[in-house]
Amino acid sequence: MEAVGLELLGDNARLLTTDADDDKRRLLAQLRQLDDNYAGGLIKYITNAKRLLQESKEGANPFEGCVPSVPEGERLDFGSAAFIELEDRGLAEAGRTGFVLVAGGLGERLGYSGIKVSLPTECATGRCYLELYVSSILAIQAAHAPAGQRLPLVIMTSDDTHARTEALLNDNNYFGAHATQITLLKQEKVACLADGDARLALEPEDAFRVQTKPHGHGDVHMLLHSSGLARRWREERGLRWVAFFQDTNAQLFRALPAALGVSAARGFAFNSLAVPRRAKEAIGAITRLAFPDGSARTLNVEYNQLDPLLRATTHPQGDANDASGFSPFPGNINQLVVELAPYCAELERRGGVIAEFVNPKYADAARTAFKKSTRLECMMQDFPKGLPLDARVGFTSVNQTWAAYSPVKNDPASAADKARAGDPSHSATSGELDLYKVNCKMLQALGVSVGPPSEAAFNGIQGLEFWPRVVWRPSWAVGFSALKQRLARPEAVTIGRDTVLVIDNPNASIDSLDLKRGTLVVAGSGEGAVADAVVDNDGWTWEPLDPNGDWPEELTIR
Repeated sequence: MEAVGLELLGDNARLLTTDADDDKRRLLAQLRQLDDNYAGGLIKYITNAKRLLQESKEGANPFEGCVPSVPEGERLDFGSAAFIELEDRGLAEAGRTGFVLVAGGLGERLGYSGIKVSLPTECATGRCYLELYVSSILAIQAAHAPAGQRLPLVIMTSDDTHARTEALLNDNNYFGAHATQITLLKQEKVACLADGDARLALEPEDAFRVQTKPHGHGDVHMLLHSSGLARRWREERGLRWVAFFQDTNAQLFRALPAALGVSAARGFAFNSLAVPRRAKEAIGAITRLAFPDGSARTLNVEYNQLDPLLRATTHPQGDANDASGFSPFPGNINQLVVELAPYCAELERRGGVIAEFVNPKYADAARTAFKKSTRLECMMQDFPKGLPLDARVGFTSVNQTWAAYSPVKNDPASAADKARAGDPSHSATSGELDLYKVNCKMLQALGVSVGPPSEAAFNGIQGLEFWPRVVWRPSWAVGFSALKQRLARPEAVTIGRDTVLVIDNPNASIDSLDLKRGTLVVAGSGEGAVADAVVDNDGWTWEPLDPNGDWPEELTIR
């Protein structure tokens, strides 16, 4: 291993000729760890890096000669008869699904010092993202899983988030889940590369430590393989599907069941939950690519690759909107449904490693020196690149983006800038307000009278739709059919403008209600119906904060 380490360090190996034996042992221990963390070891990592760096230097285009077209998939209106039918089928399939949450990020980009999954989804209950996800899985388990089956949840963490995620679960008694059904898998980092010859980069302040960076969220596939979990889910627990999702999208379980239903109906081995994207929008596009050798694959294509590819082949105008006002190529949001049998077979074949890429920032025209070190990366949505050509790969696009995808990514200032530019703000503000909106729209679709949204402005974002603040526990209803069962007479339920309805009792139902003004909280746990209720009180209000006040950061950012 020492010889291997010296070879990989290249010219930097001269630093190891000192008498600093303890430092040399420290470096060797790190090299061993990096060797263990990558399938095939450091030699394989360097071999892959040299090939990819050479292709980058030459400007190789992996899609050279490909002809793009719109792939197979479903486009659904949220709450339509077709949506509800597929949602019902998907919920039945969800009882045979393992769930995987990619949660390696901190909230620093948001102006939040905690881990992102601990951020409250909304102010009415303060329920955090991790609680919402776990509670949704438990609700599906109770309603649709075989007796005694605990649906598993894997959370991929990082050095930054592992301990805090573990503490969040322990401090909250796993949010009602059994401790054995939640597994934390920590993603390790990979070595950084110093130059086009793939020599390892050392830390500037420590000549006996290799620089490292995250390998990308595609590592989740390797972790499911190396841990043996994917195989055991299939062979020992009889699961059929794996659903992958990311850390701050409260709308996930409003759209994921329908995507599961589409996968079952169409026989998709890999299905990307998607949303409409505008032409040239900075989001990956689900695209069918016909390759020069006659083969074809459906893959995620980055927006800056799609437009020139279209211009060079079938669409001289490039990536353009059609009559719907959107590009015909749906937008990838990295919420994925994968059939477990072909998934496990592909993991075994590739040892868990998926397609990688490198993105160096060159310091010279010859493309040999870097401005700073780089590394190999991988993305979980690139898994189909290695699937057999006969594997069916498609998409499920929900035409109303707010019903499927409202991630919390941006700090208030960045969010306001995006909103002014006409782009989604993807902020804690929009994440909360879109959750109220989708809940109100579900009730409206079933015949409930819901007051129109008022207009609001928070954190410099103007013209926000502020729907009544309606939230319920996942155990009260997951999906339209379960919600309908909770409403004996939807036409006898009225929710006024600027009101608040919180349903915290999983066993309650609503027969008739006139929520004229203020707030109603349905609490407790016993069975019973809200009947002939008229509510008119001062209730709770949502108001902009004084920017000079000393507020908790989870409120300030929204």
